[in-house]
Amino acid sequence: MIKPKNLLIIRTDRIGDVVLTVPLAELIKKYYPDCKITFLVRKYTKEILYNHPFIDETIIAKTKGNKLTFFENYKILKNKNFDTVVVVSPSFIISLIIFLSNTENRIGTGYRWYSFLFNKKVFVHRKFAEKHELEFNVELLKEIGIDEIINSSNVKYSLQVNTNNKEKIENLLRVNNILLSKPIFIIHPGSGGSSVDLPANKFKELIQKILTDFDVNIIITGSKEEKIICQNLVVNDSIFNFTGKLSLSELIYLINECKLFISNSTGPLHIAAALNKNVVGFYPNLLACSYKRWGPFGSKTKVFIPQNECKNCKLEQCSSEECMNNIDIDDVINYIKNIEKT
Repeated sequence: MIKPKNLLIIRTDRIGDVVLTVPLAELIKKYYPDCKITFLVRKYTKEILYNHPFIDETIIAKTKGNKLTFFENYKILKNKNFDTVVVVSPSFIISLIIFLSNTENRIGTGYRWYSFLFNKKVFVHRKFAEKHELEFNVELLKEIGIDEIINSSNVKYSLQVNTNNKEKIENLLRVNNILLSKPIFIIHPGSGGSSVDLPANKFKELIQKILTDFDVNIIITGSKEEKIICQNLVVNDSIFNFTGKLSLSELIYLINECKLFISNSTGPLHIAAALNKNVVGFYPNLLACSYKRWGPFGSKTKVFIPQNECKNCKLEQCSSEECMNNIDIDDVINYIKNIEKT
């Protein structure tokens, strides 16, 4: 059986993907406490791993544009002398690098044309959404003798909040006259194109009903590219738009201060779940975006999906028929009322 001493986990895709891979570190340390664990991630996701108690080193993947480069990454990884690599987000370039680095144990999917580059293959089709992405990730660890069943009640992310952001966030709240005595609800309406979103008119309806039924601060967050959609949700002076104003590290700090996080399927939603916040997510019935695979994985989460029935749903069909409009905002409000009672 493989007993890793110097192990690399590769997850070079997006924010949510990295969050849903982080629990692997603690599971590995549970069985191999002396094993050094390194993560390879993209620069913009590195703050997720800030000061993580079970991750010994973080390597930033070298890129040109949006693509991983070969020679720079090869040089870095070759010199690290990893004995085991778990390729959670496979690509030909990264798989070839690991192969040419003569890594003894190369764990990855058995269903890609380049899977011959792995000598420990896992034959699981993720596209059918038979399990959650985090559960799929944990299954990769069976190749090193770890066979754990993970669920929403026992999952451990151990994300660390960078307290260096305290002054900036508190100043931002103060400048906007946001009273810390009132709970903060964060609404994050974008998804970066990773899913089919709840329409803007539905978010407006939700915001107006929250303003009517709850005495809270509502903060809108999003990337610079989502500025227009976010600004359209500022229905009055009680809504505070922080779109494009926060780094990822600062957003993590703000999320940790909130009472409730509401969004479509997107990375910050998984951050909120990992921080054990109350989370409401909106998901389509589309299999590729299924909440069964991509929903928030935690004990204080709730997902709302369209109630219309559809078979073999396609992205174009889901968008053109505006399926997400079938989500009843009153159901969301009733759920939030139950949160407020706890």
